[in-house]
Order: sequence, then C-alpha cells, then structure tokens
Amino acid sequence: MPNAWDVGSARLLESLGFAAIATTSSGFAATLGRHDQNVTLDELAAHVAALAASVEIPLSVDAEDGYSSDAGGLPDTVAVLAEAGASGISIEDYSPLSGLRPIGEAAERVGLYTEAASQVGITVTARAENHLYGVDDLNDTLERLQTYSGAGAHVLYAPGLSSGADIARVMAQLGGPVNVLLGPDTPTVGQLRDLGVRRLSTGGALAFTAYGAVARAAQELLESGTSKYTAGALTTEERARAFDPA
Repeated sequence: MPNAWDVGSARLLESLGFAAIATTSSGFAATLGRHDQNVTLDELAAHVAALAASVEIPLSVDAEDGYSSDAGGLPDTVAVLAEAGASGISIEDYSPLSGLRPIGEAAERVGLYTEAASQVGITVTARAENHLYGVDDLNDTLERLQTYSGAGAHVLYAPGLSSGADIARVMAQLGGPVNVLLGPDTPTVGQLRDLGVRRLSTGGALAFTAYGAVARAAQELLESGTSKYTAGALTTEERARAFDPA
C-alpha cells in the first residue's frame, strides 16, 4: 500500500496496479512547503477528497495524532475524513505537543477512534511511534500494540521496526493484521510475506525520492547545463495510462 502525496502520484500508483494506497503526512506537508505535523485538518480533508475522487482503489489516511489533543474531538476527525472519502484512517500515540502518550491515554483514544470509525465502516490502524522517536524498547512497543488491539484497532503498526527478528517477534505475539513500513534495512516484500505481515506501506519515502530526483536533475541543469536527467522520465505511454482521462 504505497503512500501517495498528490493526485498525480495517486493516479500513477493506481495505474501501476496497486490495490490500495495511503496518504503520507510528511509527503503532503512537503507539497505545501512545510515540515511534517504542520498541516491542518481542513487541509488534510481537502487533500483526501482530491485523492479519493481521483482513484477507484481504497485510500487509507495518515491522520497523525487524530488532530485533537482532546480525546472527545477524535470522533469529529473520523467523521470529517470519512466524509472526504477515506477507506481507512490511522492514529498515532505521539503528540507533537507532549511527546509519546502514556499507554492508557493512547488506548482510550484508539477506542474512541475505532468506535467512531465503526459507525462509518472504515478501518482503523493504531500506531506505536516508539521507534521513530528514539525509544527502541520492543517490549513497550508490543505492550502498546496489544493494548491498542484490545481497544478495538483493526490493524497494528510500529513504524521504524526494521529487524527481521523484531518483526517476527511482533508477528508471533500479535493476533491482528500488522502493517510494516518498508525501508532500505527491512526484509524484502517476499520475506515479510513469509513472516505473515498483512500490509506494507512506504511512508514519505516515495515522495522524497521524487523530490530527490528533482533536486539532482536541477543540480545537473544548474551545474553542467545538460539534461541527461530526462532518461528517468515517464514515457508518453506511462503518462497516458496514469493521467489521461479514460
């Protein structure tokens, strides 16, 4: 389930044959010239509506920490994103204001999220953010994920796990579907499938790989005056398949 960052990337990924896509909070923020965690719920909802209208496959939404420091506001976030066209929605246990939340508080938020999502028929992914914020405590991560599963989450996700042994342990101890964030140090798709992983995503990697390609191309143009970078451009056929109306 690769992560799109704009309508063009969503259409392109669908044209390549992916069965579902997700948004990326960092990739979308970059399209606005911002760092991650600096997008409003209204901006995200407009983004989701645009992507959902542009593709026919399901769209899962990276909703960060739920866009509400008050747990009571979480159902409103679910309703807004469901109305925009989300098929799935995630919630993190990290707040940009206060850091990693205590397990009990985070689980309460997952429960409220899941209850609201069940009323509109969308999937909830609960995220344990430890490994993105320097807390490499797998026991704590497992406790968090198991607690979030008990609170009703449909999919469990600990971004930042890369060791095959750690992922295997997570799979052995958790009963529900698990998402893994693909990266240069994770096992391959085939190896993860053999471990029983149900879903894979790419986070902001595709977006920043694309931005990196633009930066390298622009540097070539600026420094050498050549345009060899066009060798990696989409072909006319690829553009027609992704972007032209049917």
